[in-house]
Amino acid sequence: MLKAILARQIDRFERLWGYDAGYMRQLLAASPGSFIRFGLVSGMVDAKAAPVSAVAAAKLVGTLAEDCGPCTQLVIDMAAAQGAPPDVLRALLAGEEAAMGADAMLAWRFARASLARDMEAADPLRDEIVARWGQAGLAALGLALTTGRMYPTLKYALGHGKACSKITVGGVAAPVAPAPLAA
Repeated sequence: MLKAILARQIDRFERLWGYDAGYMRQLLAASPGSFIRFGLVSGMVDAKAAPVSAVAAAKLVGTLAEDCGPCTQLVIDMAAAQGAPPDVLRALLAGEEAAMGADAMLAWRFARASLARDMEAADPLRDEIVARWGQAGLAALGLALTTGRMYPTLKYALGHGKACSKITVGGVAAPVAPAPLAA
């Protein structure tokens, strides 16, 4: 019965976001307990602890490090639904710092520096994040970066990775800059 309820939740998720959640179905079939625990991951990020564009930036940097297709599109769609402006999302995808806005640019630079293990760049950015949004904001961005990587990583590990695909923002194709290289 639990599996059936969870399967219906996956069905709703797929319909809502136009997303193939086959890897979630595979995880549910293999281990309902693992599926439930994995499902709790999205709730780890306190999305109100930092501006929506900053959280979207950190999550997008993490996702782009692992994926260039459906997971990236899902992050864009969810960020837009949470109020991230389309022009900011396009700028984040293209790596156009001047068009990101201050909040998104700060989180984008911090997330990229963190992935590159460039503490010389990350340390002053971290200090600025804490000055603007406190430790809760820093935690939100760190968790957004981390969770952004988890979903595509699991998806690929379970054999559900897709080839790169066009990403759209508001129905319009958006260029995507190369992902940062993690250390």
